[in-house]
Amino acid sequence: MPKRIIIDPVTRIEGHAKISIFLDDEGNVSDAEFHVVEFRGFEKFCEDRPYAEMPGITARICGICPVSHLLASAKAGDAIMAVNIPPAADKLRRLMNLGQIIQSHALSFFHLSAPDFLMGWNTPPAKRNVFGLIASNADLARAGIRLRQFGQEIIETLGGKKIHPSWAVPGGVRSPLTEAGREKLRAWLPEAYATSKIAFDLFKKTLDTHKKEVQIFGNFPSLFMGLVEPDGTWEHHGGKLRFVDSSGSTIADQLDPQKYYEYIGEAVQPSSYLKSPYYTPLGFPDGMYRVGPLARLNVAEQMGTPKADAELKKFKKLGLPGAVTSSFLYHHARLIEILASIERVEISLDDPDLLSNDLRADAGINSLRGVGVSEAPRGTLFHDYTVDRDGLLRKVNLIVATGQNNLAMNRTVAQIARHYVRGNDIPEPMLNRIEHGIRCYDPCLSCSTHAVGQMALVVRLIAPDGAIVRQISRI
Repeated sequence: MPKRIIIDPVTRIEGHAKISIFLDDEGNVSDAEFHVVEFRGFEKFCEDRPYAEMPGITARICGICPVSHLLASAKAGDAIMAVNIPPAADKLRRLMNLGQIIQSHALSFFHLSAPDFLMGWNTPPAKRNVFGLIASNADLARAGIRLRQFGQEIIETLGGKKIHPSWAVPGGVRSPLTEAGREKLRAWLPEAYATSKIAFDLFKKTLDTHKKEVQIFGNFPSLFMGLVEPDGTWEHHGGKLRFVDSSGSTIADQLDPQKYYEYIGEAVQPSSYLKSPYYTPLGFPDGMYRVGPLARLNVAEQMGTPKADAELKKFKKLGLPGAVTSSFLYHHARLIEILASIERVEISLDDPDLLSNDLRADAGINSLRGVGVSEAPRGTLFHDYTVDRDGLLRKVNLIVATGQNNLAMNRTVAQIARHYVRGNDIPEPMLNRIEHGIRCYDPCLSCSTHAVGQMALVVRLIAPDGAIVRQISRI
């Protein structure tokens, strides 16, 4: 008879979610769904607030991604004021965003995913985590912690705090980099480069030992979207949007992020509070696209820095003759972005504009709608604000990376489950493989306007009449 497996919650991600796996009469997987189950509603309760407060408010959406929301919100405020911010402010915002990419990618790779690579799918969940990693390979765990700390040091040096800095504002930023701060960050660079090499060496070994995972962990055709410079160089806080397909062909380029609503639609599904954006020319769900590190490397022609460019060439060979389509390789893409970010930090620290006090553009309400777009670590982030003539918000729309990857995450879960689930047999290693399909995307469910936390895992195999056929508990 048809049955359903429930994984509730998914572990080692940021926030609460569950997975449903549907079995047909023969015990084979017919479908799977990724559910985000807790609602926060940031878009609604921001209404009637002054737009200038939004960077500080929306940064509180998440403790992992505060900088992403801070910067996207400030850019939306720039658009409402209709100003070009001073060059120094733009460069400082970019530097902080590089710090955000480094710290978030280091957390994802070393803390959330490396336990699977290094300890194996069969390791008990009580040991298959960052604490188990510390016990088995203390030097690697420490290197990952320190790399994340480097990214956080960039954020704190600029904004005064590692988490929720009240620094970027509509029209610019509050304060420049100091000479002492610049030298402190320079001192971190050799260690950061060394740790990135350790991570690359580790993942190259992982590619040799996880060839099956590369083939079945979210390996399917889709569109990919990200920001690029006019010449196709990797971009993280400006530029225009580009869509490519799985063959590697560009299907839309130099799209104005301010007009995202002309080519991105948002579907709502009853099984999740998470919206499902899609590329409107192809409709829903055929317009499924992916964002984040894998997508950004697929849409970019070069990283713009020498070390990362060399790694990008190797990476793109994994997708020949088209784009790199395996979601397992999100991990690889994160490492290339870490390296590119370190290189860009090193280059930018020599820029005298970072010490400038010309940091703010001032203006009133010149546009009743403003859109701010930036590349968060997990993918392209949109803040869309509509205001009245007093600058009070009348409508807020946030399109986050995790939502844009929602359709792809569902397909990934189903693809992995079809390879491992047979009838009532639901062993722990199989569950972890399915969960890892979600970890590839490093979803941030807080940013999806959902609550954070951790609880026990209960997996139930449920018959159509509601009877529990089998249950596994993870405490």
